[in-house]
Amino acid sequence: MPTVDKLIAQAEIFPWNNTFATGIEVIDIQHHKLVDLLNQLAGHMAFGSDESTLSRVFDELSDYAVYHFQTEEGVWNQYLGADALTLTHAQTHQDFVAQVLKIREQLSELSSDEAIEELVLFLTHWLAFHILEDDTHMAQVVLAVQSGISLKDAKVAAAAQMKGAAHVLIQAVLSMYDSLSSRTLALLREVSQRRRVEEKLRLSSNIIESSADGIFITDTRGVVTDVNPAFCLELQRHRDELLGQPVKALMPHLFGSASGQAAWEVTQQVGHWAGELRCRRPDGELMPIWLTLSLVKDEAHQTQHLVGVLSSISQLVERHQALEAAANHDSLTGLPNRRLLADRLNQAMARSKRNHTTLAVCYLDLDGFKLINDHLGHDAGDVVLQVVALRMKQVLRGVDTVARIGGDEFVLLLCDLAQPQEGTVLMERLLKEVAQPIQVDSQWVQVGASLGATLFPADAGIAEDLLKHADLALYQAKSQGKGCYRLFEPAIA
Repeated sequence: MPTVDKLIAQAEIFPWNNTFATGIEVIDIQHHKLVDLLNQLAGHMAFGSDESTLSRVFDELSDYAVYHFQTEEGVWNQYLGADALTLTHAQTHQDFVAQVLKIREQLSELSSDEAIEELVLFLTHWLAFHILEDDTHMAQVVLAVQSGISLKDAKVAAAAQMKGAAHVLIQAVLSMYDSLSSRTLALLREVSQRRRVEEKLRLSSNIIESSADGIFITDTRGVVTDVNPAFCLELQRHRDELLGQPVKALMPHLFGSASGQAAWEVTQQVGHWAGELRCRRPDGELMPIWLTLSLVKDEAHQTQHLVGVLSSISQLVERHQALEAAANHDSLTGLPNRRLLADRLNQAMARSKRNHTTLAVCYLDLDGFKLINDHLGHDAGDVVLQVVALRMKQVLRGVDTVARIGGDEFVLLLCDLAQPQEGTVLMERLLKEVAQPIQVDSQWVQVGASLGATLFPADAGIAEDLLKHADLALYQAKSQGKGCYRLFEPAIA
């Protein structure tokens, strides 16, 4: 399929014809270039190019028109001087430039096909008329002067040539070009619209082909007309074996069951059905699937096709779990993030109240981590964070939580403590484990940690207050030499 750029390059709303030749080579070459630029602009408009592209092409056309007018006026002045013809012709150029600049300001507002067509027809008609009548007239005067005739006689001879049958012919050509331009623009718009439809169809086809879900399409009788690779894999059959077969016969355990028959009937009645069914695989295993059936209708609301989509329930569950994990866990360490921490903290507080146990909410911050990041790079820093996260998980119990909340900051929830001392023992073990050397490639590095904690329900604040108090205690630990822990006391606040 040709690219849009190629189609635009081939578009000819204003086909060049030798009829437009004036006999003065430099002017004819520039006229041809103007026609090419006008065709490009019309093509971009018909194919819905963006505003910046339209502005660029329009500016190129405008700039070249000004350059051409200067060339023309130079030729006329060389042979005709300050004649009335020259002055009138120059004024025509100025009027056109003013009109083009006005159109340029309104370019972004040309949204309707009618407005675009009006602009293109104006440019086409003006350029054709200017070449066939004004420029041809001026060229005949110049050519006559070049042959040795006086300017006065040259003007009379040129005027005579432009009257009568020649004038009628010019008007006929202009009328023909107006009609041709309008029809060509309509044709270009139709080609553009058809191309967009084809691109949508190709995109839809690619989506269906690459989908992990099994997709089949049938005619109104339920005979398979198309399938995607995932459906072939599901049935362990080649595509050619499936086309032309009744889908119910291909999947009797699905559509032969009472629920499968009901799903088919509901689809025929209301146009859509979705739900869970059981399907027997070729190996005999019964597996739950999510089936979606939809009727495809034409503009007259007549059914043309039925589309079915088979999704593995287990795959859907896995996808859901993967999304949940991504939403609730830190991508580097796999630890819970702020979102999951908030939920875990509320649950831990409720359990502490219910079981009359102590909950230690701890803020832990690494000491010396920035130095490693700055000297060895972020990759080394990532390794340190991953090792520290693993060591903390190994120290903590199953009921506890450690979450990474950003950078080298962690929050720990030490749950179900019978005595506060159980929490302090865990804190000391955590600090000791974190401080062990870590191998990064061929080097050994070491970080420490400072920890601040508050004990609930002795500290009877809400979740936000507990985190704030633990952070204040961490600040105390940092200011008192690092590598230690401090418990929150009301006096700190």
